Amino acid sequence: MSHSTTPRVVRHPPRRRFTESTYRKAIPYLLRDFEGRCAYSLQHVNRVGVRLIEVDHFNPKLRGLERNNYSNLFPSTRHCNASKRDTWPEPHFARLGARFLNPTKEQDYGVHIFEDRTSARLVGITPAGKYHIRCCDLNAPHLILERAERARLRRLLNDYPVTAKLALQIVNEGEMLDASALLRRVLETMIPEIPGPPLPGSTG
Repeated sequence: MSHSTTPRVVRHPPRRRFTESTYRKAIPYLLRDFEGRCAYSLQHVNRVGVRLIEVDHFNPKLRGLERNNYSNLFPSTRHCNASKRDTWPEPHFARLGARFLNPTKEQDYGVHIFEDRTSARLVGITPAGKYHIRCCDLNAPHLILERAERARLRRLLNDYPVTAKLALQIVNEGEMLDASALLRRVLETMIPEIPGPPLPGSTG
């Protein structure tokens, strides 16, 4: 199996079945499988709040039992869910490669989608990647800002580990805390690092 077809997310379906009236109860299971993150933006529930995490029907065109099958349910921030809505590529666009990326069946980030290191914008290098970014609004200002902040914090830790540790000691109720450890904790709940676009001429 190639890297591009190795799933980013491995599901562990619960025994219970979901219906149109109960599918929202899948959130705890979905957050477990997706490591607490939105399937699309990768924002963490601890940053956006559980109230802003919703259940998206990946393929909104499915009907009957398939619609609310666990395999068709994805954790999504309210932003991504509202942006994607009931969108699904029309046949003529699908023939050109436009589709939503399914991280439970393939790699999306680092294969179809990359992050521009200068602008913190996501860049799609395939028709699927471009379609996915546009329909999920993954370059919304708040997402670009979080990726840029994550990059700055990562540079601080990587470039100045000693300085950060010595100069950024924080006093919390009389206890000296290592600022670098605190920054790492913050980074754990931010959008994770996303590979930059491959270099021209790169064969991957």
